[in-house]
Amino acid sequence: MYRSTELTSAEIAAFENMRPRLAGLAYRILGSLSDAEDAVQDTFLKWAATERAEIANTNGWLVTACTRRCLDMRRTGDRARVDYVGAWLPEPIQLSSESDAEKDAELTSTLSMAFLMMLERLTPKERAAFLLHDIFELSHADVAETLGTSEASSRKLVSRARGNVGRAVVRHSATSDRQMAFLSAFKTAVTEGRIDDLSRLLAEDARLSADGGGKVPAIQEAIEGLARVCAFASSDLRTYWADHDWVLVNLNGMHGALIKYEGRTTAALSFAFDDDAKIRDIYIVRNPDKLAHLDAVHIH
Repeated sequence: MYRSTELTSAEIAAFENMRPRLAGLAYRILGSLSDAEDAVQDTFLKWAATERAEIANTNGWLVTACTRRCLDMRRTGDRARVDYVGAWLPEPIQLSSESDAEKDAELTSTLSMAFLMMLERLTPKERAAFLLHDIFELSHADVAETLGTSEASSRKLVSRARGNVGRAVVRHSATSDRQMAFLSAFKTAVTEGRIDDLSRLLAEDARLSADGGGKVPAIQEAIEGLARVCAFASSDLRTYWADHDWVLVNLNGMHGALIKYEGRTTAALSFAFDDDAKIRDIYIVRNPDKLAHLDAVHIH
């Protein structure tokens, strides 16, 4: 809750103007919308308690404070993830039509599950430096100040990050029609047991991963290979999802589906294409904690 006696309306407006950008940065660093929202709120509280007249660059100060808070949370989260049961996947988000990212195809691509999974290869500082410089377009001088390091170190961090993720930004995305074709084919396999359309859309090395967090039933290891993925969808998943409702939404900037039973979301389905517009990865999030924040969000 805002302490309006201490903050002017202009100061509140300045922060709210930055909120989508801070939320987008925090979500990409943490892989969790709920944690990102906590980081943004912590940033607000720290800013409200600071002598704001002494801040020369409010936006820069907020980005720095938010980034540093995220790095602290990331270190704690990484320690906790050692004991995570089964595969870990980022918390999915549903983009609102008003979202800055939803209107910018290249920015949206950096919210995709595939991109977030690539970021998992990086150390926390590499991840932050890479996002600040390559995605949010800060100079190396600004990145260095934010991370409390030198410009030379910033350059090294970004360079190592680029090498680890393979390329600076995931630019390839299949067309909307191709995305919808996959969702239709996958649903047909699950609800009717027919896999012809699905098999034509999958890459030979397709992989299906599921995240139950040890709280609900889910496969513990990824299923790999076109034939095995098709068999799993048309048999195992059919057993569980045949009578579920499918709600199509924008998940992480692409068409996706929420799987519901009696009005309750039990899974979020998203996917990633390879350069030949074939499905390379299928992501199923089942962990109920990660399905609790799926209202449409305004994010940058």
